[in-house]
Amino acid sequence: MNPPCAHIIDDDEAIRDALQWLFKTRDVACATWPSAESFLDAVQPDWRGCAVLDIRMEGMSGLECFDALRARGNQLPVVFITGHGDVPMAVAALKKGAFDFIEKPFNDSDLVDVVMRALETDAVRQRADATRETVEARLALLTAREQEVMELILAGKFNKVIADELNISMRTVEAHRSKVFEKMEVRSAVELAQLVNLVRGRPAA
Repeated sequence: MNPPCAHIIDDDEAIRDALQWLFKTRDVACATWPSAESFLDAVQPDWRGCAVLDIRMEGMSGLECFDALRARGNQLPVVFITGHGDVPMAVAALKKGAFDFIEKPFNDSDLVDVVMRALETDAVRQRADATRETVEARLALLTAREQEVMELILAGKFNKVIADELNISMRTVEAHRSKVFEKMEVRSAVELAQLVNLVRGRPAA
């Protein structure tokens, strides 16, 4: 997996060089791109970090680049650099899911602080995605009958009720329940619900 990186996308070489130097003084790994097109040509789904994106550039604008990223399903946090007249556009981008914007002329520390928060936000998202993948892999191990039993456990039903609904013995229900807990690596119905809710997008109990 690629290490976290702040991707600086700006058509002004002097700005790119200045930001690259600034980030390196704060030990923030970074890469620079002279256009939205060059960044989009290179970006990979497994990249971690954030994008620092000038809102106005020759060719594709920062907003168009942001829209293209999201259209691909890419969730890298995006920090826009804006001029005063671009603030309304930046606010509109926030409503569409951009991480933040910072207005020119900006304070160096303020920009780095925003980027550090964006990097941490992406790290949290990556950890959550990894957890979801783990849970999905465990769910895939369940047999069809174990999945049926699991759904009834999640519905809060007792073993006797599950046995009656599935027309199987209590002992068989207990065996399936034990297998579900073993494969899902949980010790209780509450832990099971927390894991399954994570995958299904509901708040954990």
